[in-house]
Amino acid sequence: MPGTPDTSGRTGASPFDVEPFRSVTGREARTYEVASPTLVLGSTQGADTVEPDALTRHGVTLARRRSGGGAVYLAPGEQLWVDVWIPRHDPLWVDDVARAAEWVGAWWAAALRRFGLEGCAVHAGRAEPGSLGSLVCFAGRGPGEVFHGGRKVVGLSQWRAREGALFSTCAYRRWDPAPLVELLARGSDGGQMRRDLRRVAAGLAELAPPAGDLAAVRACLLGSLRDFVLP
Repeated sequence: MPGTPDTSGRTGASPFDVEPFRSVTGREARTYEVASPTLVLGSTQGADTVEPDALTRHGVTLARRRSGGGAVYLAPGEQLWVDVWIPRHDPLWVDDVARAAEWVGAWWAAALRRFGLEGCAVHAGRAEPGSLGSLVCFAGRGPGEVFHGGRKVVGLSQWRAREGALFSTCAYRRWDPAPLVELLARGSDGGQMRRDLRRVAAGLAELAPPAGDLAAVRACLLGSLRDFVLP
């Protein structure tokens, strides 16, 4: 039996300070809320990813996570961000990086089924970034990410250390790529990018049936972590 996880969902702390997880010996889940609009870059994205004056113009804070992948735009109250830590001795640990996150997607899909949302698919295998996935997280397909009707509903990135793995996940209430596109260095191509991105993802409130009560989804996820096992 895995150790009892921290499911308090501590908010307000930085979701980008990953080092404290290394001393955690059991499963732990933390949820976070931003106080102001924030653009989160992946670990390999350079400063030239962002339009030079866009952050100031739109009042957006720039942050960077330790895990890879594309940019994620966060706004107060508009998404559910959950970090999950799994130590190496946990039954859910998988050495294969490409398979290690599949349980996370299954965990999310099981929670969404509690709200009547059937038919969620978890991406298995290696990442498929496509034309925009290296720039925008929700434009690609990565291991463990959750899709419904071909559209991404849960984005995921992974950071691994000697002691375990941290999986950062995010689902939107409603998917609106416009604020993100405004911040990215793509010149006059913004209109086409917005149209392309609008088709690739969906927010939980936009699904049928909708699962837009983020607090209820959060409670379901945190409450199921301790005893979760892969089917």
